[in-house]
Amino acid sequence: MATKSILKNVNIKDPKLGKSLVVALENASGKKAKDVTLSRAYSDISGEKLKEIFCKKT
Repeated sequence: MATKSILKNVNIKDPKLGKSLVVALENASGKKAKDVTLSRAYSDISGEKLKEIFCKKT
């Protein structure tokens, strides 16, 4: 998720929508995320390697 979408202000003008948002947040607070098992190999790459991969070759 992009940082901009996390830090965005949200104005809720309809009280009904505000209440449903609060109910959804309270419902989600007690739930735990599912564990994810990776099925494929992966590796971390540095910024320089990333530039190599996506850099245009002229």
